[in-house]
Amino acid sequence: MTDRFSEDDVVTTVTRLTRGQLVRFIEVELVRPERDGSGYVFRSVDIARLELLCDLSQDLDLDETGLDIVVSLIDQLHAARQDLVTMAQAIDTLPADLKARVMAELKRA
Repeated sequence: MTDRFSEDDVVTTVTRLTRGQLVRFIEVELVRPERDGSGYVFRSVDIARLELLCDLSQDLDLDETGLDIVVSLIDQLHAARQDLVTMAQAIDTLPADLKARVMAELKRA
């Protein structure tokens, strides 16, 4: 299975997406595909994001402003989750006594 898709692949895969919508989503940077010599190159994460954009715009009738707000919040949530994973991994590497103190402080907070 490939993780790189052309514009044609995207429009075929995301069945609710029109080429015009795809172009607009790129123009307003709701999706940011890579570029190569033949045009845009999309990844699986772009496909998932486009599916979400179609759901939000078509099912919930969100306009571009609403889409930008919701997608920005989702991006912030993903970044915060990644930060938490990184902190948990760092705490997990601490010596047992220090790890216990950190965990106790976290419970108090």
